[in-house]
Parts: sequence; structure tokens; C-alpha cells
Amino acid sequence: MRAWFTIFMTTLVLLWSGCSSESKKSDDKSSSTTQPTKNEKVTLQSIDGKEIIVTPLEKGFSFSGFENKVVLVNFFATWCPPCKAEIPHLNNLQEKYKDNFVVISVLLEENKSNEEIASFMKYNDIHYIITNGSENFKFAQNVGGVKNIPLMFLYDKTGKYSTHYVGAIPEEMIDADIKKVL
Repeated sequence: MRAWFTIFMTTLVLLWSGCSSESKKSDDKSSSTTQPTKNEKVTLQSIDGKEIIVTPLEKGFSFSGFENKVVLVNFFATWCPPCKAEIPHLNNLQEKYKDNFVVISVLLEENKSNEEIASFMKYNDIHYIITNGSENFKFAQNVGGVKNIPLMFLYDKTGKYSTHYVGAIPEEMIDADIKKVL
């Protein structure tokens, strides 16, 4: 019985804490739990070749092609267990609010081909956008630096910062926050 409790607690800590990306590309010393900062415009590339131009606003970002939609930006890596655990929840939210909401996942891994990411998407049954490329790291700096993943930022329909989440978060919490900004 004690062994099961230890396994359960270890799993729980892993799921709720997140993965450190310190060894990944990140030179910024600022905290990832602060409000996003205004920096430069970046062009994110979805793995199917579509461009998403992210323009800094006074208190957030605009995402070309997703005007008047609530946007959840999800910084993740394919090797991160809590990131993988969130996939079904992000799929559920994408489906539930598909007309007014979009999940944009920003891959923070170097040297991953779009074919590898497409295979990852198929294997994990992902139904939301994943971006890949060097601009992803610039965008990570624009939001204040990403030290741990998963890290998500929620923006309202005008692109204004609403809230952020560090580590694996219950779907119900994100759902409640989406409802507040719809």
C-alpha cells in the first residue's frame, strides 16, 4: 500500500509541476510568471505552413487570422510529460469553443522537422495549431521568457492579456477563465 502511495504522489508531483526548460534556448532572466512584455513582432509558422503574425499590443498581443477570438498560447515540448498530459484537455477546449477560441501551441525545441511534429500530432490526436521554428524562441522572449513548461497565456478577443498558467492545470480552471473573457 505504501508503494502505491509513493508512486501516486510522485506521478502527481510530475503532472502538477511542469518541465524545466533551463537547458533549452532561453537567455532571459525575467520570471515567466510576470505579465507579458511588449517587444518585437514575430511570425510564427504552423506546421502546415500558415503564418501567424504576432504583434505586440500595449497589454498583450494580436494574432493575425484570429482577430476577435480568445487565444490560448501554449508553450510546450514533445518530451515533456505534463505537456502531453494536457493534450486531451486542450483538444476538449478547442472543440467546445471552436467558434470563438483557438489554441496555438508554440514548440520550444530546436531541430524538429514539421514531419516529426505532424507525426507527434497524429499519434497524440491533437486538434489544434502547433507552430515550429526559430521565431517561437523570439516569441517566448516577448512574453517575458519561458523557464518552465507547460506555460500558457490566455488573451481576450482584443488580444489583451488575461491570465497565465504554469505547469499542468485542470481543464475546469482554464474553461472558467475562457468563459470570463468570451
